[in-house]
Amino acid sequence: MSEAPAGRPPIELTGDRRLPDWFAELGGSVAFTTYQAGKLFLIGLQPEQGRLSIFERTFNRCMGLCAHGRGLWMSSLYQLWRFEDALAPGQTHHGYDRVYVPQVGYTTGDVDIHDIAIDGGGRPIFVNTLFSCLATVSETHSFTPLWRPSFISRLAAEDRCHLNGLAMADGRPAYVTAVSESDVVDGWRDRRRDGGVVIDVRSGEVIARGLSMPHSPRLHDGKLWLVEAGSGYLGYIDRARGRFERVTFCPGFTRGLHIHGHHAIVGLSALREHRTFGDLELGARLENKRADARCGFVVIDLRTGDLVHWLRIEGVVRELYDVVILPGARRPMALGFKTDEIRRMITMP
Repeated sequence: MSEAPAGRPPIELTGDRRLPDWFAELGGSVAFTTYQAGKLFLIGLQPEQGRLSIFERTFNRCMGLCAHGRGLWMSSLYQLWRFEDALAPGQTHHGYDRVYVPQVGYTTGDVDIHDIAIDGGGRPIFVNTLFSCLATVSETHSFTPLWRPSFISRLAAEDRCHLNGLAMADGRPAYVTAVSESDVVDGWRDRRRDGGVVIDVRSGEVIARGLSMPHSPRLHDGKLWLVEAGSGYLGYIDRARGRFERVTFCPGFTRGLHIHGHHAIVGLSALREHRTFGDLELGARLENKRADARCGFVVIDLRTGDLVHWLRIEGVVRELYDVVILPGARRPMALGFKTDEIRRMITMP
């Protein structure tokens, strides 16, 4: 359990009984962001007790995550941060084997950064949702635009299609997801149920249509996996037929996907009441299954489609955005800006 400020309900995390065993077999940990509560969570294992280690830091509207080597990239309200591990391999700090320090921050302005990836040259590529494009950082400007869908007539701060997800291949952007093909301000909200598309970045062609709020495309073993937030399904794109093949239903609004071996970890959010999440298949399907939308993550065995592990969050946190696995980091922590630790953590090469 993580305690919230006085006057607010606590954040309670509970997992299935075998979840610590999965973390032990994984030999790593999990990081996820909740922009609604402004929290970065790092979930690992306590070495002696064999229980989950839960660590959190506060970052305003943190969203996209990308693990790269021993580092971590994360977007926040108006910045893109690169965290570096302050520890040498094999070193520990108060029982933690990785200490993420926010080493470099790029001020992008509030462009609503969603997915983040690192290209073959080590350059961050991010989905600039406000401007409906892919972009990278700039030393002199808020960002440098790299690509936009062919149906977007010009770059404008209008979130026209809600471009959100990015899949990489061979160190280059390969596929993106968008909630619609709209080319007017906020037009995507009118096409949430079936306007979603997957676009091949290299050719510019739309390779799949008719999806309900697709997110988090990821290439793994030759398949293009993604989550369909509007229906709650994890699945993959049949590129020959141009359709989304559903594999596993997840009890929540799905965003955030990381695949490791034969396991996929999927982030879940509880449904909002307002129009953004209204009139979606997910709500009817949950009602038919006599279930409520959950916040947390689930682990799915891709060989069977079975949902084999879960972690549930209750309390003030209701929504997640991204989730990543941190290989080799068994019990990580991070430094933030609200305590004096960041003043005292000084490292040299």
